[in-house]
Amino acid sequence: MTDSPIPAPAAKRENVWINLILNVALPSILLSKGDDWFGLDSKLVLIIALVFPVAYGIYDFIKRSKVNLFSVIGFVSVLITGAIGLVEGVEQPWYALKEAGVPLLFALAVLISSKTKKPLVRSLLYSPEMFDVPLIEASLDEKQTRAHFDKTIRVVSWWLIGSFVLSAILNYVLAMWIVQSPSGTDAWNDEVGKMTALSWPVIAIPSMAMMMVALMKLVKGIEKCTGHSMEDILHPDMREKVAEKKAPGE
Repeated sequence: MTDSPIPAPAAKRENVWINLILNVALPSILLSKGDDWFGLDSKLVLIIALVFPVAYGIYDFIKRSKVNLFSVIGFVSVLITGAIGLVEGVEQPWYALKEAGVPLLFALAVLISSKTKKPLVRSLLYSPEMFDVPLIEASLDEKQTRAHFDKTIRVVSWWLIGSFVLSAILNYVLAMWIVQSPSGTDAWNDEVGKMTALSWPVIAIPSMAMMMVALMKLVKGIEKCTGHSMEDILHPDMREKVAEKKAPGE
């Protein structure tokens, strides 16, 4: 009987909420409300807002030796928003196009990477922090189902791309609806702040729902290709947490 591969200890999982707050939400709120709340010059507010994605990206690179895509795109997003805010009189639809452009950058990154040997979906969803990757990889070789698994990865990639495209469309519509005033005005700042607040229920929830569908398709694909149940393919640390949650109800 062949010994099962021993999974590497799970690295501490990145907190997605902290990632999004520091790279997207907090900088956006600072750009729209920073001058009112703290009485700071607009240029200084832009610099402070840019510090968050830069600092988080450097921290994450040191910790994981990987470039944080959220930090890179967050930095670009904040920089463009700040630039629009500093230039007076910028009309629609420039801000709306910028809001749609950010998730489209994610979609493009996933699409381009899907043509390479290291699809981005493997980092975003098929991660060693969540799955027992050595066990899965060994099972794919044993059952000779790697080609089918690669097809599953491609399907999941398209679902992930779809979630970002949906986000782009909703971002554009919401921005066109809410942000009506020219940039450089108090009204523009208030409207950007309102959009930031509404973006979570209006944009994040539908997009996250599509990501969950993508994740479930990945899990089903892994189960079919390996013959293991969902509990088996989770990383041991994740299995323990699932077992702990189930225990009280048993």
